[in-house]
Amino acid sequence: MSRPRLVASDLDGTLLGRDGMITERTARAWRDLWQARIRTVIVTARPPRWVDHLAAITGDHGIVICGNGAFLYDVAHRRILETHGMAPALVHELVADLRAIDGVSFSAELADGFHREDAYPAGTPDGIPEIGLERIGPLQDIGAPVGKLLARAPHRPAEEFLEEVAAIIGDRALLSRSCTGGLAEIGPADMTKARALETWCGQLGIDASEVWAFGDMPNDIPMLSWAGTGWAVANAHEDVLAVADRVCGRHDEDGVAGALENLLAEVPAAS
Repeated sequence: MSRPRLVASDLDGTLLGRDGMITERTARAWRDLWQARIRTVIVTARPPRWVDHLAAITGDHGIVICGNGAFLYDVAHRRILETHGMAPALVHELVADLRAIDGVSFSAELADGFHREDAYPAGTPDGIPEIGLERIGPLQDIGAPVGKLLARAPHRPAEEFLEEVAAIIGDRALLSRSCTGGLAEIGPADMTKARALETWCGQLGIDASEVWAFGDMPNDIPMLSWAGTGWAVANAHEDVLAVADRVCGRHDEDGVAGALENLLAEVPAAS
């Protein structure tokens, strides 16, 4: 297997354990890539406020691609460098149309933080603790680009709810799925993890064939398909396993670390 020039990874369900934290083994393997002069970047559905505690593994560039590509975040300086969001008018239009779904409520991720309705339930569907749930402002007052619109209808069957959301938004926005349960993550129609990673690699002069990418959920599929080698962790969604080039161990068994350790042991270092 050829040596990659860059390794990209999703976080939850992939690089992190069940508790949402990184183990010492995985952190060490990730840092060892730098010593081998292999670049790294984290590409996650998490908003910027959810990655500050991972600053130690971002590498010297200090950047995390957040919100499925909507935000380019400088962890070291706690600042958003770029926002690729939906126009407020479109967001208000989508919200109005989605109100047709019984019991639906909304929140939104913007550069200034988290906006939510009072009815929006706390916590994520798969139990990952929320961070920074304070409401910055009411949804109806949003006047800046929205990186991600989140919709939930807890009393509706998850798959049925997501199918209905997809039908309503059509091609006006992109529905993605980064966790289990009925959380509809709605982002810009032209923004995916793959596009954000391609842009990042282009700035570094790195071709897709020189990239390894790790993921576990359907929102990772474009990134894994774009990368020269797309890795699924063993616990990945069946759709991800179906498209991955290779499979490593489970996220809660340091699967990514195992693959990286094998890479560093078997592939000679660059001269």
